[in-house]
Amino acid sequence: LYCIQRRSSNQSSSLQRHLNQYRNMARLLSLTCLSVAAVLAAAAPSTSRVPFAVSVRGGSDATPASFVASIPSGGASSGDYASQLESVKASVLQTASASIEELKDQIVTQQAIVEDFGSKAEVLCNKALEDFAQRAPESDDASNQKEYDACLEALEQALDTPLQVLYLQQLALLRQQALQQFRSATKTSGSSEYEAMLQADASFVRNAQASIRDGSDWEFSQERSYLQTVMNQM
Repeated sequence: LYCIQRRSSNQSSSLQRHLNQYRNMARLLSLTCLSVAAVLAAAAPSTSRVPFAVSVRGGSDATPASFVASIPSGGASSGDYASQLESVKASVLQTASASIEELKDQIVTQQAIVEDFGSKAEVLCNKALEDFAQRAPESDDASNQKEYDACLEALEQALDTPLQVLYLQQLALLRQQALQQFRSATKTSGSSEYEAMLQADASFVRNAQASIRDGSDWEFSQERSYLQTVMNQM
């Protein structure tokens, strides 16, 4: 019995030593982790903020205004970035609207055909898109890139819509011009009505194609069909 009690006591002492060793190892591991975390925190780059400025035009006779926003290094948050893009887009649209108004004055007010309207519209759009790309804030964030692409697409659409309206109004002027050419050819020249119709139609198609902005979905099939119908009925 004495031997059994002594063996049990020895086993308990051995178990206690192992437990103490495990506790010491766990404490050492915990201290090591805390030390590594402290080193990593000290080595991490600081989230310093850098200034960012965007110019916004308030109107044709207003003085240029600007605002300065602090953004974290590496890009603005999604909401801030989107609002900055919208400000740039609004300013670019305001600048481009002056050129659109000039075209509108010629076509609508003066009832004059704008030569190479399509090329002029393309130059206007490209200039506005390039201006937006130069003035838009930079960001490496993937979500911000999506915001940029969406805003750029919205800008092009906002430019294309009023230009397409002017294009349709120009088509009406081109149709009237072709009808006058057809009437004149049938009265003063020796051409037949069929030949005069072909010439008037070809002239309309040529001028209508020159009025289309590259890359757009503008088309003139309905106006051409209406022109042919009117000439057949004359």
